[in-house]
Amino acid sequence: MTPVSQPIPAAQNIDLYLPLLQNKNVGLVANQTSVIAQNLGNNSKFTHMADSLQELGIQLQKVFAPEHGFRGTADAGAYIHNGIDDKTGLRVISLYGKNKKPLAEDLQDINLMVFDIQDVGVRFYTYLSTLHYVMEACSEQNIPLIVLDRPNPNGHYIDGPVLEEAFKSFVGMHPVPIVYGMTIGEYAQMINGESWLTNGLKTDLMVIPVANYNHDSPYSLPIPPSPNLRSDQAIALYPSLCLFEGTPITAGRGTQRPFEMFGAPELDQKVYPHTFYPESGPGAKSPKFKDQSCQGRDLGAIKPPNYIELKWLIETYRAAYDQGVSNPQKFFNRFFDKLAGTDQLKKDIIDELSAEEIRARWAPEIQAFKKIRAKYLIYP
Repeated sequence: MTPVSQPIPAAQNIDLYLPLLQNKNVGLVANQTSVIAQNLGNNSKFTHMADSLQELGIQLQKVFAPEHGFRGTADAGAYIHNGIDDKTGLRVISLYGKNKKPLAEDLQDINLMVFDIQDVGVRFYTYLSTLHYVMEACSEQNIPLIVLDRPNPNGHYIDGPVLEEAFKSFVGMHPVPIVYGMTIGEYAQMINGESWLTNGLKTDLMVIPVANYNHDSPYSLPIPPSPNLRSDQAIALYPSLCLFEGTPITAGRGTQRPFEMFGAPELDQKVYPHTFYPESGPGAKSPKFKDQSCQGRDLGAIKPPNYIELKWLIETYRAAYDQGVSNPQKFFNRFFDKLAGTDQLKKDIIDELSAEEIRARWAPEIQAFKKIRAKYLIYP
């Protein structure tokens, strides 16, 4: 029997939102995490939201799919095409490709939009950007939006530099820390309230809340939110290890446990004893160092930190630089600053500041963000 205290995603509370969908032409923003559990617990069976709404007689018009696609199998950054979902027969509009924002013509036959995607509470996870563009498109077409909220597995802390306007991109659109401690429903309220949409547009927004939830509630995701976040450990380490995507170090894409390790072929095996071989596979067709032997650290068994751990980034930078493999400017590529949301982190590492000194720099802007965040919280 499921403990009463277990968080219950809004999608489960059908009675709260089903009446709002009846006699409406509904659009659904969804991926593989957009499911309703038939029974909560260790033996849950899941029905996709699109299937459920059709079975309940809702006039579902089409599905809008974010990065990784409707079924969640595409590589990170892979171009996603429009198409027809084989199972439902619904038209699927890609929001990760040529158009990251729904077009007016895509919304002509829709008078209500539903957003139901599992987030992981990290600024550079692109589902937040998809939410932004969906809200903007709905505002422009006067279409109400219902967000079915889901727990944030990294909702128990706030850390990282706040994004600066100069480094705004699809992997970071808003002035928030890397880890912001909000559910996606709370975040949607913040986008509206802080007037972050173009020209200060406001979305006609309703958030259906998670039951039995607070920001300290542990939550194990029943379905991987993307192909390379396959475990609770990977999701917990993702805020720290994803920064390696902007360096010559791999975070384990192309292995069986991405984001549970890091390494590179040039690292010293005596210091970095974990050996792994990135290979082409689902979600990682061309991983960094494909078919090469990498030396690094296996983090699969460590207790995940409740902060962004910088020591791994700092030590690999120094190891590569000391060995003459790299130099300060080449270690960090242009993508690193987009992920960090600032060029200051790179500068601080090059200037040999400690992790503690770097994180202390973030403290004032994090405190300022917390005051903004407090206005939009739904849960304690």
